[in-house]
Amino acid sequence: MKTEDIALFHRIVETGSILEAANLLNLPKSTVSRRLQSLEESLNLKLFHRQSRAITLTSAGSHFYEKTLTMLADLAQTLDQITDNKAELNGHLRILIFPIPEMMDIVSKIFNFMDANPKLSIEIISSTEPLDMVRHNIDIAFMVQETFSEIDMVAKPIIREELYFVASPQYLAKAGTPHSPEEIEQHNSILFRFPNGKTFSEVPLANDAMQAVKGNLCTNSIQLAYEATLSGRGIGYLPLRICQEDFKQAKLVRLFNELPPYIAVVFLVYPSRRFLSLASQRFIDYMLANLPESGSYQSPSTQVKVWI
Repeated sequence: MKTEDIALFHRIVETGSILEAANLLNLPKSTVSRRLQSLEESLNLKLFHRQSRAITLTSAGSHFYEKTLTMLADLAQTLDQITDNKAELNGHLRILIFPIPEMMDIVSKIFNFMDANPKLSIEIISSTEPLDMVRHNIDIAFMVQETFSEIDMVAKPIIREELYFVASPQYLAKAGTPHSPEEIEQHNSILFRFPNGKTFSEVPLANDAMQAVKGNLCTNSIQLAYEATLSGRGIGYLPLRICQEDFKQAKLVRLFNELPPYIAVVFLVYPSRRFLSLASQRFIDYMLANLPESGSYQSPSTQVKVWI
């Protein structure tokens, strides 16, 4: 019985299909079926009830899945301890990144991690749409909290971003300059829709208050919201990082200088019930150590279980 076949069995359970597991792992369906059969023969157990278009776990298969989650996690942790972080990593990681302004900072750290571990392959998925991390075999994700879609995840804050109300001189010349956040409701704002369907028709302020906004343009892209604001289509509520150069060049103006920024947080996220492979553990440790703000962000807990 091979541990990689047990991990393969987990992927079949989590996707609910031999074909989907094969597609995610880039393996022929026949290979996945053969390895599953070999695992069942070595255990002398039937793990799945097979029907024409579906498979379901047997009671023995369900018990085996629950027990081996802990077993594989313990094995990965033991290997990490006895190798003293010197074991060469291999395998494959699937990483989901919500397209945030710091995306390329994260990607450059991923590239550095790959250079230090040349036998490891990595797939990077950029998406504003929520994906079931277990079903889509995603090991690690970088998300803002409003995009969490799982019922049970570990989320570690790693990046903080300041959000400000900003507008272009062209827009202000045409529509006038609001002098308080309350006046925002009388202006056209660029609205943002999160993938869970929530629209920022109200935006959070630093003092935990909410400010209503309205507008005739809505997008799920931070970059498009920035471009629309820059072109004078309305007032944006945007991260400082993508506006700094425009402030210097007077292409954008920060509104309400007396208003403290709202601090948005980016989290490194992984499913709490899936065992962490050695590669995942090392990657998480590397990102927490090398993303400049991950150690400076203060939260009540460095590890948060999120229940949505």
